[in-house]
Amino acid sequence: GAENVIDFPMQTGSETGIEKVTITATGGGHTSKETIEIDVRNPDPPTITFENKLLEKGQSMEFDYELDAVYEGNWVKVEMSRMHSVALSNGGAGLYLLYKYAKVQGKEVIIPGNTCWSTVAAAKLAGAKVVYADCNREDLCLSCEDLKKRVTSETKAVTVVHIGGHIAFDIEKIAAFCKEKNLVLIEDCAHAHGAMWKGKAAGSWGIGGAYSFYATKTLTTGEGGMVVTASKEVAEYCRLQRNYGKKIIDNRIHYLQPDSFNFRISEFTAALGFIQMKNLEDILEIKNALARKYDQIFTDRLKLPEGMQTGYYKYIVFNQETALQTGKVFATADQCCVLADRQQDLPGCRWVGENHCCPPIYCNWEHADKSVEEIAALLCVSYK
Repeated sequence: GAENVIDFPMQTGSETGIEKVTITATGGGHTSKETIEIDVRNPDPPTITFENKLLEKGQSMEFDYELDAVYEGNWVKVEMSRMHSVALSNGGAGLYLLYKYAKVQGKEVIIPGNTCWSTVAAAKLAGAKVVYADCNREDLCLSCEDLKKRVTSETKAVTVVHIGGHIAFDIEKIAAFCKEKNLVLIEDCAHAHGAMWKGKAAGSWGIGGAYSFYATKTLTTGEGGMVVTASKEVAEYCRLQRNYGKKIIDNRIHYLQPDSFNFRISEFTAALGFIQMKNLEDILEIKNALARKYDQIFTDRLKLPEGMQTGYYKYIVFNQETALQTGKVFATADQCCVLADRQQDLPGCRWVGENHCCPPIYCNWEHADKSVEEIAALLCVSYK
């Protein structure tokens, strides 16, 4: 529901070879401008220096990835204090690298049936055997009780997907269970921009989490992703894996991980992400303001635990259809367990796939400023 427009007026005629480019980004109803400098004498790849007022003096920057580091550093400041972050080409790549780090090849990974196929595809690409678990009706996320029934001697990892923009309600119980059973916990945070629970953001409970910046997400760069982790080792592994395992040592390129590939985010995409992050707080507030109106209209809806913050990737209503919708989180036909023909014993997934809808909650929805009564009338639902 967001439009992103990028404009690049360039100042030419520089005798130094350094050209200034003004990036104008319009997204989510907001417009931001930043100026970057490009050394046109070395265009492959260009070295880009971003004037970042939030970047602390002396913060290290990676070789040829200056904007990536700026974007990563500010994502940590906004979303993940005291965490490491690694910018990538997309969120699925982040999941793949976390599965790969966990050494799931030939082992079982438990994944909720109510999720996107990308969660499963990444695990399969890493060589895992996928086992599907049921979700809770209350939050559409992985059920800890059902998870316990799926664990075998072959289970290596568990994936929690923070569906719809909020933290999975069972996350603390799942994290404790994984620790008890020595299972690797991985978090799919594709929907969870801005979500917080007890002072922790999505990605804080497992070895790491993967965010997505795809076009439908609350913070979008068109494509892109980010791994967040408390582990310096995991972060370093992902940084090497995203760039063919290369690391500069004593001014020479060394290939430390020959089994790696190219999952780099482009500096253009990182620049857009940096600008979009300046709008994130406003975007979240616009979504939450609309959600507060919806709360007065809908009684049978997803209700958050006291104190939980959500980014409202979706506003979820149960057992009711509305005239205007942005599609379900995952309709039954789109759930990965159905795509794999493994939904027979997952009644929670089947129920939520059939019994929820999502009225519009993207931040530039043209009716968001209307009154509660007017919005109810637009949605063709009763309101008293």
